[in-house]
Amino acid sequence: MATPTPTPTHQQTHYTPRNTETVLDIAADVIRLLRAAGETVGVGESLTAGGVMAALTSVPGASAAFRGGVVSYATSLKRLLLGVDAALIAREGVVHSDVAAQMAEGARRSTSFDGVATTWGLGTTGVAGPDPQDGKPPGTVFVGIAHQGASQAWGPFSFPGSRERVREATVMEALARLRDALVARSVAILEVA
Repeated sequence: MATPTPTPTHQQTHYTPRNTETVLDIAADVIRLLRAAGETVGVGESLTAGGVMAALTSVPGASAAFRGGVVSYATSLKRLLLGVDAALIAREGVVHSDVAAQMAEGARRSTSFDGVATTWGLGTTGVAGPDPQDGKPPGTVFVGIAHQGASQAWGPFSFPGSRERVREATVMEALARLRDALVARSVAILEVA
């Protein structure tokens, strides 16, 4: 399976505020879809600092699908625990689409155990603020998803508001992107059958 090309960093990804759903609604959908398919997820987070994992584990029955994750807030931990390429970090910084994709791949790898691979990986990286990082303004975010040898990233998102609002929007967007990928995979399986 070919690795999809991440969205170029010079294009702004459209962000639609999600006013009618809560994070718990989206997390419940993700857990339901994973459980129905007998699949699992691992998470690698930076700016969200465990927010994605907290949302997923707030859903009853999450233990059947959620494997665990890594909060790699420090740059070195992205490299050491998630395997993000050091040359990429040196060249682009950690707020980059390829970093998000590699974090998702690393999350999938690091939560696989006992000979059983974690099916999906989800990664978040960005700038919560108030100060810029790596030349990127606050609110700049990338989300990565990995699945069976392929990964993809979305972004840059430009989330408005306070530091907390940027983190909340990132958690919601990451879970929504994973839900979209799970639904698309389910539809593709049904079309083949």
